[in-house]
Amino acid sequence: MTPPHRIAFIGNSLPRRCGIATFTSDLQVAVAASRPGTEATIVAMTDHGQSYAYPPVVRLQIRDESPEDYVRAADALNCGQVHAVSLQHEFGIFGGEAGAHVLGLLSRLNMPIVTTLHTVLATPSPMQRHVLNEIVSLSAKVIVMAEKGREMLQSIYAVPPEKIEVIPHGIPDVAYADSAAAKSRLGFAGKSTILTFGLLSKNKGIEVMIDAMPGILERKPDAVYVVLGATHPNLVRVHGEAYRESLVARARERGAEKHVVFLDQFVDKPTLLDFISMCDVYVTPYLNESQMTSGTLAYSFGMGKVVVSTPYWHAQELLADGRGVLVPFNDSAAIGTEIANLLTDDLRRERMRKRAYASSRSMTWERTASSYAAVFDGVRRGVATEITAVRSEFKPLVTNPPPEVNLEHFELMCDDTGLFQHAIHAVPDRLHGYCVDDNARALLVAAALNAPGEQRMSEALCVRFAAFVQHAWNGDRKRFRNFMSFDRRWLEDIGSEDSHGRSLWALGECARRSDANSTRRRWASALFLEALPAAESFVSPRAWSFTLLGLDAYLKAADASPHVSSLRHRLAERLVSSLGSAETPDWMWFEKSLAYENARMPQALIVTGIATNDPSFLAAGLRSLRWLMDLQTTPAGCFRPVGSQSFGEEMRPPRPFDQQPLEATATISACRAAWRADSDPRWRADALRAFSWFLGRNDLSVSLVDVETGSCSDGLHPDRANENRGAESVLSWLLALIEIREMYRLGNPAMKPKAVRESRFDAPNTLTTH
Repeated sequence: MTPPHRIAFIGNSLPRRCGIATFTSDLQVAVAASRPGTEATIVAMTDHGQSYAYPPVVRLQIRDESPEDYVRAADALNCGQVHAVSLQHEFGIFGGEAGAHVLGLLSRLNMPIVTTLHTVLATPSPMQRHVLNEIVSLSAKVIVMAEKGREMLQSIYAVPPEKIEVIPHGIPDVAYADSAAAKSRLGFAGKSTILTFGLLSKNKGIEVMIDAMPGILERKPDAVYVVLGATHPNLVRVHGEAYRESLVARARERGAEKHVVFLDQFVDKPTLLDFISMCDVYVTPYLNESQMTSGTLAYSFGMGKVVVSTPYWHAQELLADGRGVLVPFNDSAAIGTEIANLLTDDLRRERMRKRAYASSRSMTWERTASSYAAVFDGVRRGVATEITAVRSEFKPLVTNPPPEVNLEHFELMCDDTGLFQHAIHAVPDRLHGYCVDDNARALLVAAALNAPGEQRMSEALCVRFAAFVQHAWNGDRKRFRNFMSFDRRWLEDIGSEDSHGRSLWALGECARRSDANSTRRRWASALFLEALPAAESFVSPRAWSFTLLGLDAYLKAADASPHVSSLRHRLAERLVSSLGSAETPDWMWFEKSLAYENARMPQALIVTGIATNDPSFLAAGLRSLRWLMDLQTTPAGCFRPVGSQSFGEEMRPPRPFDQQPLEATATISACRAAWRADSDPRWRADALRAFSWFLGRNDLSVSLVDVETGSCSDGLHPDRANENRGAESVLSWLLALIEIREMYRLGNPAMKPKAVRESRFDAPNTLTTH
């Protein structure tokens, strides 16, 4: 038995009253009927404050302003074995600036995405451009309904031509018929009928057509203009029925009130088709050209109706070569003249009807569904290839060169004791005092800034962090304390194993890189050797890893004693043993759960393997890092760090939130170490991918960094960036930035391709990907 082919359509859905809802529902029905075994369902967008009695085919709904709903929908689609997703995109139906919330859904999906663009803007705002670029990059194919859309996607948005498909708007497959029977059923027998249908709104140009009625009536006194459709719900919510009432008053003022019929109703499809059948001329007097698609135009044209329209993009294409009549925008005299000419020339009208009907047969919903099904088949067959291609073509959001190091916020987070742990927004929070974890990381930053070409940290700050680490040392217990209150009281005699390991790491780097201060180098070396023996009794794999990183740095500047070399080997063997004990074919990790700074464990094994020339350490580090990077890379190639919400969950795929800067920084360091080990260009790309996460290439398309102050948000929540900007975050950003800058200075090829040279670093609302 052939397995079902599952397609999920994301968009508005009936009974919501709008053109996107009608299109999505019609397309779902047509695709479901296109071949046996196809399961087609809808994920419906629900506008703010509304509720709808959706039919059973709507399996999920998303409240447009609820970021959590987008995440839940992605999880449900991933779990539901959906083979392809068809996104119906219009900026106004998704929440967030320029509909950016939908990116949080698309970036999580594990199946190919086919996006139908109902609007392509010629002059998008920066955020609209960014959102559309991201949607295109996440999509395996992009569908537009007119050749003008293809042209604009290539010329304005630089979309590759092979990614674009043109599939016309679907139409009902109805027989060519005379209008007399329908006129009789609807009460318009003996009348020359002109029709406009669709939701009533101010851009439809109805007032232009009303102004044309007196001229039409002079030549065709039996003419009736029927305006069929309810007022657009968004307009009603804000202004009530004021617009409809103004149109009624306008018809009265023009002396045409008896010849303009307003039918305030949202009709079902059979009724709608009946109204189209009864009209002699269908008119779309829209007020501007930038409408890529009109379902009302397609339906009327497909039923063989004479159409008079202003030359918006869809009409220009559909009505060319005598298939309809185009008139200038906002020109009531021209539209009146053309309609009167048609109503008084039965032969011309009939020829135009037949031409329209014959040319529309390729647009029936059956043919449209067949075209969509072929696209779904193609992307489904090529899903692995597509995802690989997207990842390989990923263009990180990195400037050339990267931003300068800015220590402004970092310095504001310090007092004469050291670095505060936390901030409330960007204001240091004294309540929680200090910790050696952060001050050791600050010492790492100070050591890293010794690199050539970097802005040196002030000597006063360097000494302050060194003094904090020294003061944290409890010589009686041979361990570092961690937490200190604001009034300089230690809150414990012994800190965590991890904080001790981080202190060793900072001391090792200080011993290696304090080139300008030999006295501080000697201090760091002495305290490192004094504190090192405690690591032998540690049970935390992360503490082993931080210690190994410290040993790698220390031994680059000092001769290895047998004891130190032996300890390095034993700690690395413990990590390898831990990996061997926990890993399965699907879980290549050191523990049965994921937690914080995950990439430091592979990094520690990789640098140790390089230094000791031990292939077993290197192989274990590279294997586990590849597995971790697969978990931390979305199908579209964005970096998604393991979220803290999943910490401690045994052998389960990581949750996406909350995402922490610490993870991105650790990943950059580990991938750079892996690149040094095996020269695979993937590692360079992964390091840049993780760095781009800081700059807005993430699930919410939100920049976490303020380059003007050098501050960094504390994390990424499902709906926003964390507003606080504490020590760990700014340190993570600085360490990541320094490392990427060092890659650039060393001439790392990852910083050199044209794609990166053309990238821009900009504010979040102007992020671009070329």
